[in-house]
Amino acid sequence: MLWWLVVIVIVCVGALLYLRAEQNKRNARELEEAQADARATIERLGGQVYQLSPRNEAARQALADASERYNAAGGQIDRASSPGQARLAKQSALEGLYYIRAARTAMDMDPGPPIPAIDGQDIAGQVDEKRTIAHNGRPITASPSPSAGTPNYFPGGRVAGRPVPAGWYSEPWWRPALIAGAWGAGSALLFTTLFAGMGGVGYNAQAFENGTGEAAIDQDPGYDQGGYDSGSGFDSNGRFDSGSGFDSGGGGFDAF
Repeated sequence: MLWWLVVIVIVCVGALLYLRAEQNKRNARELEEAQADARATIERLGGQVYQLSPRNEAARQALADASERYNAAGGQIDRASSPGQARLAKQSALEGLYYIRAARTAMDMDPGPPIPAIDGQDIAGQVDEKRTIAHNGRPITASPSPSAGTPNYFPGGRVAGRPVPAGWYSEPWWRPALIAGAWGAGSALLFTTLFAGMGGVGYNAQAFENGTGEAAIDQDPGYDQGGYDSGSGFDSNGRFDSGSGFDSGGGGFDAF
């Protein structure tokens, strides 16, 4: 009778080892596929970053942002050890492609083929009319089109858990939250004043504050938040923190 128990134990252990080996193979295959997908997007971005020469301030800023996303995506993919982390690198590269598209638009060039949507972009909405407000003693302008007065582009999406509409702005008013990882107390008031009643932004300040009712950060089953080192330039949304030396045109404004 004892030998039957020994056989059962051996079979169970063998089955467990087999299942674990298959799971490891599956995980490795998923990681390789996610890395290859991300690298293809990063290479696509890299092939365009250095081909354009800006002819105005809006294009210059958009190309600087595209270059920044390219460097960020490269760093992320080099450190990626899970499919979720590889997908974050792809998201950064896709953002860079949107900045390339913005730069081409700013120079009256063909913007190029469509780009896959980035996380939160469909929720964030977009600026569909030009509007200028006064906030903390300074004017802030949002516009659907680039101009000398609105050279700062944002492709739309979440920053520190809250949606920021796609459009062109006089200054990157979302930048303090991008750097700090949290929004200041006056951000909801700014949002209300700048976007209230705008057709392309279909949510109010309360929805802005709570991330339009959805999770502040898109969780991915393959993304190990506990194991990912986000302390070297990346915020909780996987975006690159360029606060150390990168001129995005807003170095002097406060955090609301």
